[in-house]
Amino acid sequence: MAIELYNDGKHVCLMFNDLVDDSASSAVQANQFLIVSDGEGALIDPAGNMTYNALIMAVSKFFPFKQLKYIFASHQDPDIVASLNKWLMSTDASLYVSTLWERFVPHFCTLNRWEGRIVGIPDPGMKIPMRDTDIHCVPAHFLHAEGNFQFYDSKAKILFSGDMGASLVAHDEILRPITTAAEFQAHLPRMEGFHKRYMVSNKPCRYWARMVRTMDVEQLVPQHGRYFKEAIAAFLDWIEHLHCGIDLITQDHYRLPQ
Repeated sequence: MAIELYNDGKHVCLMFNDLVDDSASSAVQANQFLIVSDGEGALIDPAGNMTYNALIMAVSKFFPFKQLKYIFASHQDPDIVASLNKWLMSTDASLYVSTLWERFVPHFCTLNRWEGRIVGIPDPGMKIPMRDTDIHCVPAHFLHAEGNFQFYDSKAKILFSGDMGASLVAHDEILRPITTAAEFQAHLPRMEGFHKRYMVSNKPCRYWARMVRTMDVEQLVPQHGRYFKEAIAAFLDWIEHLHCGIDLITQDHYRLPQ
């Protein structure tokens, strides 16, 4: 189903939460996002081949998918953009991805379809005008990918945060946001292990949290799991102090297997 994150009649942000069959042990739940701004369309993190057909059908209920202008990829992982070849074949859209992955994502493609259609986002980020909003490509390097961006919709005041804030839940648990500090605390077991393993260390988490506090964010919406409204501050307080990634590494993790 489509979850309406924002709609003022001219500008719409939708989340598709149930297009991956997360009953399969090999598939992790993933959210995909459609922004339609005064007749101009963009996809964020459209995912892989197992999602492509279902996403085409879901998007088509709200926007002619062949007219998509932008595809935004937070990083290069298969659950983010492995379906790139099909999207470049079925639309005239351009892909925006970190310059670090600009020469890697063509490995998802055939027949040189990527030529002239991949735009590298520089490390400091960039602003992309859509008709009734601006999409800000916000630096989130090492959270978890080396070249990583999040996407901020200035009209809807939504930060599409990629893997930051992600939780491992079934898609039917994502129908409503986390809105209180108490609810966030109850939700922590579904996200703590993920962040400890996938975020590289406390340092970028700390810098990222400080940056987000300077932004006007009303919803923080990750690529996996539930999203946040009033509980954003509780999440920032937690992630700012989380020891994760290489903070937790010891010599015991580097031994010859027996």
